[in-house]
Amino acid sequence: MSAEHAWFVTGTDTEIGKTLISTALVTALVRQGLRVAAMKPIAAGVTVTSEAGREVWHNEDADLLAAAANVKLPPELAVPYLLKEAAAPHVSAKLMGVEMNIAHIAGCYAQVAAQADAVVVEGVGGFCVPLSDTEDTADLARELDLPVIMVVGLRLGCISHALLTAEAMAARGLTLAGWIANTVDPGMAFARDNVEALQARLPAPLLGCVPRLAAPMAAAAADHLDCTLLPGWPGKAH
Repeated sequence: MSAEHAWFVTGTDTEIGKTLISTALVTALVRQGLRVAAMKPIAAGVTVTSEAGREVWHNEDADLLAAAANVKLPPELAVPYLLKEAAAPHVSAKLMGVEMNIAHIAGCYAQVAAQADAVVVEGVGGFCVPLSDTEDTADLARELDLPVIMVVGLRLGCISHALLTAEAMAARGLTLAGWIANTVDPGMAFARDNVEALQARLPAPLLGCVPRLAAPMAAAAADHLDCTLLPGWPGKAH
């Protein structure tokens, strides 16, 4: 048995709200009464705590995803590669002497999907971030073969970033299932015009525009999404 509903969340860049949107999607799925799991296959940057006399590593994004989901996963499945330095994944992995393996992530995903009705997998950085000398996050998305949800950070330059990311997906035979505009720069001029330009050019529905929230909470962000526009959404006629 495997999850009936699953998506890979990517972004037009780093620091554009992928985790906020991923947790919002998880929250929306939980509201549907489903068993929902969340993965952050690669997380770079940790805080270290002491728990029961032992050192424990935490990544903020991974912790937020875990808190939003109602299927609780062991850390080794939720975050197959937890890297210490907040740097590009291949750099952080090299510093630790770790060689990341996409097949290993795919195996972890299969185990996660067997436990849930729905899975949200959040990528790292942008769509083509290197993972090793030969593989990048686009290869990971292709290996998992999930429909992709793209988070577009609304700031100057986002149109080109979004269209190039969509082209990279198509070149790898992946399906852009939907996209979400997330307000990164609240002072951005002509933000609505940028969104309309992307609506006219992207081959997938706009699932919502998330404003700059006073507190970046998953539930608040979820209220700005219309996930029923997403192909494969629970309860939606196929």
